[in-house]
Amino acid sequence: MKNADCNYGGQAVIEGVMMRSPLKYAIAVRKPDKKIILKIGKLRSLSDKMKFLKWPIFRGVINLIESLILGLKALTYSAEQATGEEEKINSVEMFFTILIAFGLFIVFFIALPTAIARYLDRHLSNIIIYNLFEGLLRISIFITYLFFISKIKDIRRVFEYHGAEHKVIYTYEAGEELNVINVKKYSTLHPRCGTSFIFIVLVMSILVFSLLGKQTLLLRIAYRIAIIPIIAGLSYEILKLSAKNMNKTFIKWAVMPGLWFQKLTTNEPDDAQIEVAIKALKGVLPEENKNLKSEVVNNV
Repeated sequence: MKNADCNYGGQAVIEGVMMRSPLKYAIAVRKPDKKIILKIGKLRSLSDKMKFLKWPIFRGVINLIESLILGLKALTYSAEQATGEEEKINSVEMFFTILIAFGLFIVFFIALPTAIARYLDRHLSNIIIYNLFEGLLRISIFITYLFFISKIKDIRRVFEYHGAEHKVIYTYEAGEELNVINVKKYSTLHPRCGTSFIFIVLVMSILVFSLLGKQTLLLRIAYRIAIIPIIAGLSYEILKLSAKNMNKTFIKWAVMPGLWFQKLTTNEPDDAQIEVAIKALKGVLPEENKNLKSEVVNNV
């Protein structure tokens, strides 16, 4: 019997996997002694207090922000467990880490392609071609970035756990028992992956930016930064809609480029990595909780 809901997902972390449901998260990490440690925590969203944040577009923005914060916490925790070194990160450090990451995103994925396109402005008089060229530049930078980091040994390990996460989710959605044998037969490419979301954002930026017309370079960069939340919100709605209609031929073809992107961010996991991903998913499944022991339980 298939599990039709799409409420479970996660991300790869250092030597482990983080899974989340609407109400909780679970981080499973393989420690240096080869044992798997599991941390389960409750999730509280700002949208529970401010109901308008559950509206379309708004929910995508708040989900992205909360996912970034949870993801950073999960990465920090996994690094502590995988290396055996305690490196607690406080709220101020987390804020500046996210700020620096956002700054680098602005420089390489907004300012740089916009500046290059503006430099070639005299050869790109048509606004549609202009924005298409800028968008293709942005996608090319993203692909180049993924290609080079995928060659780093430690990142390859993370991408293997990323593949394990997808395989386990597929197995659960198919209604099969969560064991290594069942999980191994599934693909590492999943349509609800964050990589697919980023691809949708890049494509949506081409369409939305085309509505802005031409401005000076600084105004063009400022406008692009200002409407990032709108693009992220729209992309989130498209991702959710496509996930619910994967049986339709048009949707299958539409999500294909996002799946191709995942070939750079996922690798085939080994059995031990699959075991970790299974442990993480079981940590957020209601029917499994009574059989699980969590070393740490706290709130986010």
